[in-house]
Amino acid sequence: MKDQVSNTVTTIKPEIVTQPRVVEQLIAGQATSDGDGVKLTRVLTQGLQTRLDPFLMLDAFGADDPQDYIGGFPDHPHRGFETVTYMLTGRMRHHDSAGNSGLLQNGGVQWMTAGRGVIHSELPEQEEGRMEGFQLWLNLPAKDKMIAPWYKDIQSDTIPQFSTAEGATVRVIAGNSHGVAGAVQRDVTEPLYLDLHLQDGAVFSQAMAAEMNAFVYVYRGELQIGDKAVPQQRMAILRNEPGSDGVTLRANGASRALLIAGRPLREPIVQYGPFVMNTQAEIFAAINDFRAGKLTA
Repeated sequence: MKDQVSNTVTTIKPEIVTQPRVVEQLIAGQATSDGDGVKLTRVLTQGLQTRLDPFLMLDAFGADDPQDYIGGFPDHPHRGFETVTYMLTGRMRHHDSAGNSGLLQNGGVQWMTAGRGVIHSELPEQEEGRMEGFQLWLNLPAKDKMIAPWYKDIQSDTIPQFSTAEGATVRVIAGNSHGVAGAVQRDVTEPLYLDLHLQDGAVFSQAMAAEMNAFVYVYRGELQIGDKAVPQQRMAILRNEPGSDGVTLRANGASRALLIAGRPLREPIVQYGPFVMNTQAEIFAAINDFRAGKLTA
């Protein structure tokens, strides 16, 4: 990770965790493809949506062969949720029907609120080299599912980050950590999205409310959470326990991981492909609006 002076916070407030969560379950993810044949691993699948509410999906993609990503994600619709794309390495161009355009590149984030509907594309602007990153789907509360679409490009050097004396470097994409406010805040789901870079043996603690649903995805190395080792390319769902006040992680070797948490909506989840609403009737309306060309503005 490059140390960007403009976004590095030097004064932090250490977080004390006295009753850390433990690992409830390890998830391996499912190899699949999406868009125009882009190969990826679906880590958070549809069957986990209720357990990890408000999160609907997490895809991890990473390939050195352009044939595995060059087709990208041509025009496709969304309604009812937010997409958060975090690019570790690579370049991808975004266009959407609301008139937004932007370039997602190394270390950057694209945050899009589909709301009442948008059609967008994400196409690679590279023909060689590695493309690697993640896409997270974050549900919207029922009251916000039909709001106007919104889009923000967050360049790498504007994402707040800090380092701890214990050997952790933390990028705060959303939420708050150690007194550092992330690049994006949401007042209902209150998502926490951290990218952790840990030296061998580094320990990192993050406070969070007991009612938050949370998981860790290790994409380099291995972490220790309580008595459970979490190897590379595994997602650890953190158990919700009354009285728990956060999580403590230890790196078994140099490691990198995503720590993601959010406040559950506890509302019905009805998904049909790229549409996520609360009722079947709303899904039918979304399909009809898409067919009628009403998701283009």
